[in-house]
Amino acid sequence: MKPTEGEIVLSTEDVVQVVAEIPKNHRHLRTTLELADGTAITLQEATVAAIVRAYVTVKTDPVRKSVKLSGRRLTERKSGYAAWQLLDQQE
Repeated sequence: MKPTEGEIVLSTEDVVQVVAEIPKNHRHLRTTLELADGTAITLQEATVAAIVRAYVTVKTDPVRKSVKLSGRRLTERKSGYAAWQLLDQQE
């Protein structure tokens, strides 16, 4: 792990294991990154889904070079969706 002015950059070598699972008595996926220094970072399904959306958008768009997702609370949303969402800022 290389700290860079308040930012932590994880390389593949920093990650010892990735566990994606639906915990007992839960409905949604959780993904845990187990790091070489013993730290574990668990991401909820919606967070991983947002990261995947951003990744796919940048990798498949012939022009777009970046995506910024910002968290915001929605008053109107589809049934079953959380109020807090990471949404594209559309620069």
